[in-house]
Amino acid sequence: MPLAEPPDDRSSAEEPVAGAPESGEDASALEPEPTLPEPVRQRIVALTAAVLPGLPGDEVPVPLRRVAKFAPNRRARLGAPVIAAQLTADPLFRQRVTARVLADAGDLGAAVVDGTAPAAADPVEVAALAYLARPRGWRELIEASGEAVRAEADSAVVAELVREAEQRATRAEHDRAVARVEAEKLRDELARVREELGQLREEARQLARTLRETQARERRATELLATERGRAARAAADADAELRRARARLAEAEAAAGVARASAKEARSVDDARLWLLLETIGQAAVGLRRELALDPVDALPADFVAEAFADQPGAAPAGAATRARDTDDPARLDQLLALPRAHLVVDGYNVTKRGFGEMSLEQQRKRLITGLGGIAAQTGDEVTVVFDGAERIHGLPPAPRGVRVLFSRKGETADELIRRLVRAEPAGRPVVVVSSDREVADGVRRHGAYPLGADSLLRRLARS
Repeated sequence: MPLAEPPDDRSSAEEPVAGAPESGEDASALEPEPTLPEPVRQRIVALTAAVLPGLPGDEVPVPLRRVAKFAPNRRARLGAPVIAAQLTADPLFRQRVTARVLADAGDLGAAVVDGTAPAAADPVEVAALAYLARPRGWRELIEASGEAVRAEADSAVVAELVREAEQRATRAEHDRAVARVEAEKLRDELARVREELGQLREEARQLARTLRETQARERRATELLATERGRAARAAADADAELRRARARLAEAEAAAGVARASAKEARSVDDARLWLLLETIGQAAVGLRRELALDPVDALPADFVAEAFADQPGAAPAGAATRARDTDDPARLDQLLALPRAHLVVDGYNVTKRGFGEMSLEQQRKRLITGLGGIAAQTGDEVTVVFDGAERIHGLPPAPRGVRVLFSRKGETADELIRRLVRAEPAGRPVVVVSSDREVADGVRRHGAYPLGADSLLRRLARS
């Protein structure tokens, strides 16, 4: 927002404030106010808001007396429009503010009053002081600051473009690797097809040879048809006799099949009895072992112990942990893993929410993710734990849905470390699924036997719900 000074309102600037610098303001009074870069405008308002409470009450314009009573963090934010208007319309007020600002600026303020700016000085600070003090060449200083701000913005844009180009190059390299693998598969498939084609050609040659032999036999049969008529009648009689014998054998075979079915049914009953006896023996052995070890039913799961002590007693990784991880990026794999018995789903909270709905506030992100995980817990019956980064626990959170555990990392510990601790706390053999697109997290939990999946798989699963 440019700070514009009305050309006709100069009556209040007739009495200069003691200590205010002489400037070229009178020479450029008829020139229009320059358009200030946004950082410079914000810095001018911040400097004025900082010195506003120190001015005597009669030197503070009436519109700003209420603003001067605001808290420091609200003064510049809520009073910015009024402060900007007074600086533009009231030169005497601006000179009083300038005197105090230059006194606080020290050597930099003196250099700006002299019309120079140190090379190492912040161009935004120099432009703000130049606007307030208005020495000779102050417009050039503001213009130079604008160019510096635009140069920084351009540099940021260039850096962003470079980063995007690097990301595209990485994706292209990955695509090329996938294409090479696919090409290898296609070459193997082509070799197999060629081999099958050779076999089919050989079979076609054999069929052609058989066809020619069949046609030759057909011609011979046609020539011998007349002589075979008599033999055909005798063959028909023989066939009738053979049919009767075949029917007798069929009846015997059916009787034998009935006996075999009865024997198979009896054998299956014996096998079922043996299987039941084996399962009963195993169940009684388990009951006896539980009684011998005096194991009572437990109300807490391994992740509950981590949730109680994860900030005070860091756990060590168990030696020789069994590896249960599988390398897969298939989003459909999440449903398969959640179908495993007693599965434990661990979610890297902000990694998922900022990837799926980062435009929301953090509170809305957490609420949306926890609600969706409650639906998954209700559908699958699995244990679900979601971990968020946070030096302190956030108070006033709504109660978590049934089956969902919500954890926040403590000061000095990240959510990634807490996730790895949860994985290490689980017994070997239990399926643990960790959802995070962080490569370091995936590699860490994979070494301890968990199944790492990308955040997109969970986001698609939530969208489907």
